[in-house]
Amino acid sequence: MRRAGRLLVPAAASLLLAATPAPDPVQHVRELLKTSPLVDGHNDYPWAVREKAGSDLAKLDIRRSQPTLHTDIPRLRRGGMGGQFWSVYVPVELPGPEATRATLEQIDLVYGMARRYPDVFEMAFTADDVERAFKAGRIASLIGMEGGHSIDGSLATLRMLYRLGARYMTLTHTANTAWADSATDAPKSGGLSPFGEEVVREMNRLGMLVDLSHVSPDTMRDALRVSKAPVIFSHSAARALCDSPRDVPDDVLVDLAKNRGVVMVTFVPAFIAPEGGPAINRYLAEKKRLDALYPGDAKAVAAAIGEWRKANPDPKATLRQVADHIDHIKKVAGIDSVGLGGDFDGTDSLPEGLEDVSKYPDLLAELVRRGYSDEDIRKIAGKNVLRALRGAEAEAAREAKAGGAD
Repeated sequence: MRRAGRLLVPAAASLLLAATPAPDPVQHVRELLKTSPLVDGHNDYPWAVREKAGSDLAKLDIRRSQPTLHTDIPRLRRGGMGGQFWSVYVPVELPGPEATRATLEQIDLVYGMARRYPDVFEMAFTADDVERAFKAGRIASLIGMEGGHSIDGSLATLRMLYRLGARYMTLTHTANTAWADSATDAPKSGGLSPFGEEVVREMNRLGMLVDLSHVSPDTMRDALRVSKAPVIFSHSAARALCDSPRDVPDDVLVDLAKNRGVVMVTFVPAFIAPEGGPAINRYLAEKKRLDALYPGDAKAVAAAIGEWRKANPDPKATLRQVADHIDHIKKVAGIDSVGLGGDFDGTDSLPEGLEDVSKYPDLLAELVRRGYSDEDIRKIAGKNVLRALRGAEAEAAREAKAGGAD
């Protein structure tokens, strides 16, 4: 039917078009994650097992629902997890040799997870391993060391931990190492010391990702200057939106884009909510006071901090605020520099809407609503960090070809 040169749509067809439901963004994301792996940068489940169950995996059997944890296998599956960097965190208070031993024990625990649940987890050491495990329907399990104190100032120890499977090392945790400044400690090296630069170069030679979460801005800048391979922030956010020392300043984001590195956006409210900056500064001041009050007594400090935190809870945050950080990093550094690093089971509080590992599709669906393309979602979910890992592998291959010693 035509009238005055216009095509008229029959009433029934018009009603049919109006009744067609819009695609569900969450279901759309779930379909994307069936073909492109979601790879998270940081999960502290191994430390939860050590603390809550004496490192006995049977006592926290994540094949069943674990309501006291953020992580279990049913929720990992609902969340579409394709690959996970499991943190082998150990406290900075442990003396050097004890920190190394505890790190070895935590690495052993990750291998134990893969043995206990072979239908679910598969150890992965390369980007190709991640994709192969994902295609086989398993969750690729990578190892990330959280803190340079784990190597006790020894490049030989670094090399052996790499051979055992560690594929990133966070240069510091909450305190300085002798060779790198932490974001939450008084500066001593002014960033990286000469030995710290040597650590970064050795990580490049090995093919281990340099992780800059927890380090000071000067350490970030030094590492970006020294590293020939892409670096990562395994669980950080944008300092422009939350003025926390744990977050990444805009000038560093600009340099990160040139490095082709990735910020894996964390879900920790203290690093997401605008109130997080003042809150963490109050926490650091209290921690400093307690360290002076109980010198050398880490248990007393931890107990007192626990009581203080009950009276001073973390600020509240929301899923939308996490998406705002992704928006900002994308704006400053580009879509290729964004990933996800939830920090599940490593924090006492989480944003509304991101309460456990099942919630990744909800966050990615929010990005879809904001206009992110399917390829953008794939990059944020995992393609970016796998590209960075391949970059580290390629740099190691180039150095080996140039004649570097093994």
